Amino acid sequence: MLFNSIDFAVFLPVVFLVYWFLTNTSLKLQNAFLLLASYVFYGWWDWRFLSLIVFSSLVDFAIGRGLTRELSPKKRKTLLWLSVFTNLGLLGFFKYYNFFLSNFKAAFTVFGYEIAGDSLNIILPVGISFYTFQTLSYTIDVYKRKLEPTKDLIGFLAFVSFFPQLVAGPIERASNLLPQFYKPRHFDYKKAVDGLRQMLWGLFKKMVIADNCANFANQTFGGISDYNGSALVLGAIFFTIQIYADFSGYSDIAIGTARLFGFNLMKNFSYPYFSRNIPEAWRKWHISLTTWFRDYLYLPLALKHRKSTTKLAFITVLQFLVIGFWHGANWTFIVWGAIHATYMLPFVLFRKEMVQYTGLVAEGKIMPSVKEMLQMMKVFSLTGFSMIFFRAESISHAWAYLNGIFSPSLLAMPNLAGGKKALGIILMVMVFFLVEWLYRKDKHSLETLGLNWKRRYRWALYGFLGILLFYFGGARQDFIYFDF
Repeated sequence: MLFNSIDFAVFLPVVFLVYWFLTNTSLKLQNAFLLLASYVFYGWWDWRFLSLIVFSSLVDFAIGRGLTRELSPKKRKTLLWLSVFTNLGLLGFFKYYNFFLSNFKAAFTVFGYEIAGDSLNIILPVGISFYTFQTLSYTIDVYKRKLEPTKDLIGFLAFVSFFPQLVAGPIERASNLLPQFYKPRHFDYKKAVDGLRQMLWGLFKKMVIADNCANFANQTFGGISDYNGSALVLGAIFFTIQIYADFSGYSDIAIGTARLFGFNLMKNFSYPYFSRNIPEAWRKWHISLTTWFRDYLYLPLALKHRKSTTKLAFITVLQFLVIGFWHGANWTFIVWGAIHATYMLPFVLFRKEMVQYTGLVAEGKIMPSVKEMLQMMKVFSLTGFSMIFFRAESISHAWAYLNGIFSPSLLAMPNLAGGKKALGIILMVMVFFLVEWLYRKDKHSLETLGLNWKRRYRWALYGFLGILLFYFGGARQDFIYFDF
């Protein structure tokens, strides 16, 4: 079920009313209803894959209980690895089986051997990369004794399948979200209204900005030979904007929806294109994923080898290759990860300050300095270059796109189809980024925008955004991260 669909527009009010008016007498009843609603939400796509999320949840619940009773370090580690292999095994089969098979066969073909083996027609379950990592975080934290294992099966199942963030995050930590299922929840009008504002802004990002940018990005990536170099540059820029507006828009809708039900999800984006270097951009992009890999992969290895610059560099490269591979079974994602590893290596090799910029860019100022503007343009350009590989269907496709850019036609006027509409979208994108810039200190851009206005002006703003959704929303498209 898509957030930008009629189905969800009917589903959400029904769930909201039942949740607050019919099940509010009992916390267990609320959790049970949320579990049911979440399974309906997920099963709306394909009921068959409900068995996977149920199985994964039951495995980690049982292992969590086993870790409580088990005192032997060896047996505790065995239980941990059972969880890791079960979850990653399911993820590996559904997401990477055909990738490994085809590359394995290709490797032997190079040496003159033909390996038999047919690819399988495997459907990738929506959200498996997200809920797999969410359940793994629970088991790992219980193993490390950072979290007390739960005895409430219904609450745990609801935590894993919580529908606002089930299929594309944020990837919540059990230490943050799970306890919220065990505390009484009461309707908070201000929290709910703020959630609605965040949902509205997320829908605007997705339907008006991302989906319209997608039209032009799809043109250039789908027909490289039809466009000159400058048009291909615009296409890459459109996709760089699209993926941010698409995924951060999803996160805004997810976080806002959760607030309607009394839950606080972690912030997943913090205006990453207003960053002054690549490390800062990564701290602000897909925060739930990057912090997951930081805490469960990078830090455990880096702390053991912090005195060796060479080993830290290797660990950094490994981390970004894994992050790239997490996104999909394609060499393009691995190359995308390798590019960002290359961006990060100078900070590791020369022991440069990774957290040089922690405060708000141009804090207390309306305009950034010339230096800050150039830094942000550099970060956006480096990100845009890497996104060519992220968007391309294959390495050869990305290479053809780059060859098209770096041609004599790069200096010509863009021959993008629908030039006038493209200009309109560019103007709308500029306004979008201006609003985000002015309210970059807030959790989302509608958090304080208009709050001090008279009611009629505030509602006029919301109505205007609604009109933009209706009249300028692009052709409805799935959220990009549904594929991951």
